[in-house]
Amino acid sequence: MTTTLITGANRSLGLETARRLIEAGHTVYAGMRDIAAGDEARALGAIPLALDVTDQGSVDAAVASLPELDVLVNNAGVLGGRRQGADDLDIEAMQQTLDTNVVGVARVTQACLPLLRRSAAPVIVNVASGVGWPRWLSTPGHDEHPVLGIAYAASKAAVIALTVQYAKGLPGFRVNASDPGYTATEFNGYSGHQTVQEGTDATVMLATLGADGPTGEFHNRFGRIEY
Repeated sequence: MTTTLITGANRSLGLETARRLIEAGHTVYAGMRDIAAGDEARALGAIPLALDVTDQGSVDAAVASLPELDVLVNNAGVLGGRRQGADDLDIEAMQQTLDTNVVGVARVTQACLPLLRRSAAPVIVNVASGVGWPRWLSTPGHDEHPVLGIAYAASKAAVIALTVQYAKGLPGFRVNASDPGYTATEFNGYSGHQTVQEGTDATVMLATLGADGPTGEFHNRFGRIEY
């Protein structure tokens, strides 16, 4: 049985990822800040787990409660508020965004490494975004091009770089980043043109890789995104 931890798994992309991995036979621990919000995850068969990625004590306690771990999906993230443009950037909100979206990924990953090292096929998937991909941000016609927000884009660019560096440092692991694409979620007021199932296609594929799968790559639902 494959044991999987998903952060931010009480709603949206995290909840759908939990549903699909349970369907694939995984035992899923659904990390969330408040397990009172875990009814939907519990109904799917996931095990709600109190986990705040910005709080080291919370992360340590959550990981210590896991019996084993094969797959870590770093899904938790925040948009960081609306004041993200060049003229109104909220620096405090940007710090909070980076702490959740970037430092939070590293914080959880570091805590999980001892358990993952015991797995025969350890996997880490970091949910990034095409909004962190400079080529798409700067190319008219891409969904990402109209986005002017600095904090969220910078955080997701950092997640992509972080993924590459972890993959280099953990050669026995499969460490990859996924791009959900423009998916209808609370983040964008459900304006995205993809369903949550389409938005989790890459994450689920990467979470179910075998020991011979790729590592250090960035994928969306259509395949590998070339660096």
